[in-house]
Amino acid sequence: MKTHALVFPGQGSQRVGMLDVLPEHEDLSRLLDAAEGLSGLPLRAIAATGPAEELSDTRAAQPLLYLTDLVWGRSLLDCGVQPAFVAGHSLGEYAALAIAGVFSAEAGLELVIERSTLMAATAASTPGTMAAVLGLKRTVVAELVEDLSSVWLANDNSDTQVVLSGTHAGIEAATVALTAAGARRVVPLTVAGPFHSPLMAPAGDRFAGILAEAQFSDSTIPVLQNTDPTPTSAERLIKSRLIGQITSPVRWTETVIALRDAGVEVIVEAGTGSVLTGLARKVEGIESIAVEDRGIERVLEVLEA
Repeated sequence: MKTHALVFPGQGSQRVGMLDVLPEHEDLSRLLDAAEGLSGLPLRAIAATGPAEELSDTRAAQPLLYLTDLVWGRSLLDCGVQPAFVAGHSLGEYAALAIAGVFSAEAGLELVIERSTLMAATAASTPGTMAAVLGLKRTVVAELVEDLSSVWLANDNSDTQVVLSGTHAGIEAATVALTAAGARRVVPLTVAGPFHSPLMAPAGDRFAGILAEAQFSDSTIPVLQNTDPTPTSAERLIKSRLIGQITSPVRWTETVIALRDAGVEVIVEAGTGSVLTGLARKVEGIESIAVEDRGIERVLEVLEA
């Protein structure tokens, strides 16, 4: 079997009907019951029929994505997939950690719902937004943003796709500057707030206290994290890296390169959609496949080829 890694998508991958295509798994119904009880939201109904605005609400999207990531990941493991590494994009990191045994599925769900509640509250009191910059090198975007106020690099998705986060005025100023510098497009994102920026500090500070008290274990599979994509299995290091995640950029390009340089031949995206698969294809020397798009049997065929 080719050396492979499992990666898990985060917020933004949700869509109406996302539960309908999941493989049957014994844990799903129980975890959905728990998620609805903890969140106070009718998550099954929101996932099934929307509307999209309710599904995009951080408090609904995050637990639903965590559970779909988790079910796809566990189903792959049940079929014999043995990843050398795991990683997740933003929220997806929680599914990666659960799959790697850092905490139980239930404990991860509780953390995700606490996280989503705090992030939603901060976003409601701290107006802001995000935008994707296409067609400019990351280094160019970073240099331009350094000269602007109230805007930050939030997601380093690929060499020519980065996401900015900031105040509405900061994003507007960045859009003008980046367009003048030659950006192909600067696309406003439909998000609830300025995620992965210092503006989320109220949520980050409160959640840091919750994480500090949470019980973590050493991972059974090395993990690459958003704040530091150096593989580790040490629970103390995993926790310290996770604490800063809400206010720090997602270093995804570095994550994919680190996986390739560690000998990974295939990235398997375990979750809703194929966004991470597309991003991995921008990095030379590594294959990628999305399980929801291609199915578990095809994933196994690719890994065994």
